Order: sequence, then structure tokens, then C-alpha cells
Amino acid sequence: MISLPNKVTIIEVGPRDGLQNEKRNVATEHKLRYIKGLQKAGVKEMELTSFVSPKWVPQMADAADIMTSVEKIGRQFVLTPNARGMENAIAAGAEHVAVFVGVSSTFNQKNINKTTDQAVEQLAEPIQQLLSKGIFVRACISTAFYCPYEGKQAIEDVIHLCRTFVEMGVQELSVADTIGKASPLESYTLFSLLKDQFPNTLITAHFHDTEKMALANIFAAMQAGVDRFDSSAGGLGGCPFAPGATGNVATEQVVHMLHRMSIETGIDENVLQQTIKEIRPYVSM
Repeated sequence: MISLPNKVTIIEVGPRDGLQNEKRNVATEHKLRYIKGLQKAGVKEMELTSFVSPKWVPQMADAADIMTSVEKIGRQFVLTPNARGMENAIAAGAEHVAVFVGVSSTFNQKNINKTTDQAVEQLAEPIQQLLSKGIFVRACISTAFYCPYEGKQAIEDVIHLCRTFVEMGVQELSVADTIGKASPLESYTLFSLLKDQFPNTLITAHFHDTEKMALANIFAAMQAGVDRFDSSAGGLGGCPFAPGATGNVATEQVVHMLHRMSIETGIDENVLQQTIKEIRPYVSM
């Protein structure tokens, strides 16, 4: 028997994960209009920007300006790779912070020049400091299914990394199919285990659509009990450190599928489509 949620929360990642890989600079005013349109459409949780070195991700150089200019609606995440990024984010008024570590050590070394264990160790104390300030912390688990360098990841390693973050006290795990190679069976299997082992932690699924199975993977994850999904309006995005990874699953496709199944999202499809239309001239859709 198919078991599906009555309501799903969409965490819009377009302004951060979607735009970070754009080759041409997207002006701050266009980013802010994009964010405002998504809020108008009904998005209540969103990745706004990332406090990373502009040397590595120049598209995010205006992170502080974005944070001080947006209207405060719901959870507004900023991605921070390290303690300095966290300090800058808090100084800009961030109340919801995301950190990231890949299951694959090779992926982490290519991305942040650290093994998985080293990356987690580096984040432990800063995460405790964030939590002590009442900051909501989301841990993004990259390469939870496949790595572009190591191939398929052991499910035990994924669970172990997730447990480490849960024991630190993070409130949410965003578990990602970074290169978009997971199958619906793999989606159902992993998310069933995560929901069973971490019942008091928000579990979010993050799929890329490289092999055009993202919607099927979302459907499988819902049957495993997941009711939170990252997606990117217009299908923007990809990982600059993951060769072959195409864009995130498109928010408009996810919302349309859910509405066709009478699952509430709180998102107006018409306003969403208009927002995508307005950002399209400035990005490589």
C-alpha cells in the first residue's frame, strides 16, 4: 500500500546552490528579485547565499548584502564551510546556518582539502558555538549515494556520518544525491533507515536530476516517510567540485507532481513560474 504525506515542505536552494555555479556574474539586484519572487510564491524555507571565499565561489561575494536586504520569512539558510564563514554569517544576521561534509573522503579532499574525519572534527566546536547562540543548524551530507571519484558509498558510512552530526545536536540532515545517480530503490532504502534511526531529527532529501530519476527518487523517499525536499527553481545548479553533476531537481516540477497527487506545498505554481521567467535572462537555464 502506498503511503504518502498530506503536506510536503520545499526548501528552495536556487539562490545559493542554484546560482553558485553560474559562470557569469548575477547582479545582487537580480538575486534579490529572485528571492522575493520565491517568497511571494509561498516558499518558507530557502538557502539564500553562502559565506565562502569569493576566490573560490565569486558568485557568492555579495552574501552580506543579500542577508541584510532580504525580508525575513521562515527559515533562511546560509551555507558556511568553516568557523570564519560562520562568524561572517552571524555578523550579517543569520539565524539558520548550513554546514556540509561529504561521505566520500576523496570528494572532501577535492572540495575542502580535508578528509571526512578532518572536516567533521573541524566543524565540531563551531557547531556547538552556533547551537549555544540559538542558531538552527542544518548539516548537508554530500555524496550520500555515489561519489564522482569513489563510486557507490557504503550505506554504513552514510549512517555513521549522519549519527555524528545528530550527536552534535544539529536539528536537520539534508542528505544529497550529489551527482544524481541514485535509483528509487536506493532512495527508499537509505531514507527508511534514516527515518528509523533519527526520529527526532528533520530529514531532508536533496536530489540532482542527472539521470532523470529525481522525481522518482522523491516519490520513493516520500514512501519512506520523508516530507522535506530541497529543490531549485528553474532546475538551476550543480556542484563545481563534482564532475558530471547536472542541476538540482526543478522546484516547479516537484511542486507540480505533488499537487497532482493532492499533496500540499503552500506554493503558488503560477507565481513560481513567473519568478523563473524573470531570472532566466541572467542565468544559463
